[in-house]
Amino acid sequence: MSANIVTTEVAEPYARALLSLTQDSGSTDEVNGLAGSVLTLLNQSQELADFLANPISSADAKKGVLQKILGESTNTTFLNFLQLLVDRGRVALLIPILTQFQALVREVNQTVLAEVSSAVELSDDQKEAIRQKVKAMTDAKAVELIASLDSSLLGGVIIKVGSQVIDASLRGQLRRIGIQLGTA
Repeated sequence: MSANIVTTEVAEPYARALLSLTQDSGSTDEVNGLAGSVLTLLNQSQELADFLANPISSADAKKGVLQKILGESTNTTFLNFLQLLVDRGRVALLIPILTQFQALVREVNQTVLAEVSSAVELSDDQKEAIRQKVKAMTDAKAVELIASLDSSLLGGVIIKVGSQVIDASLRGQLRRIGIQLGTA
């Protein structure tokens, strides 16, 4: 069994438990926002991620750092969940757990995640047009859009929705033209 499969098998039950807790308390959207903030912070600070994953660091120190990050008036369900992860020695899997939690929330809300890569920054109108196209393609109620810049693109966009990739970039169009010319 690969490490990725094991990580997923461990992360999913915790993510489902957090979803259940937040649904019971009616705080799913709030905790989803907090989870997104924590994920962003962990992805930006390798030092923080390493500290939380370090088995030598004390549980009290990890809990203190998490408390400081979230602040005094944070959602108690979320804070208690994070402290449980520390107590169980699972805080090293915080990124996969919170990522899986967000995927479950999207599933419950019938929201799809669309990752868009473009050569230039997209305007709000362009982002909304992409949301509407993806919504029509997937019959989802809503579309969560993550936009990023890709300097290797000459122009256009590449949209990833699940395992589906829509290549509307100039590079992709040139590649398709080259294939058509090669078979003609």
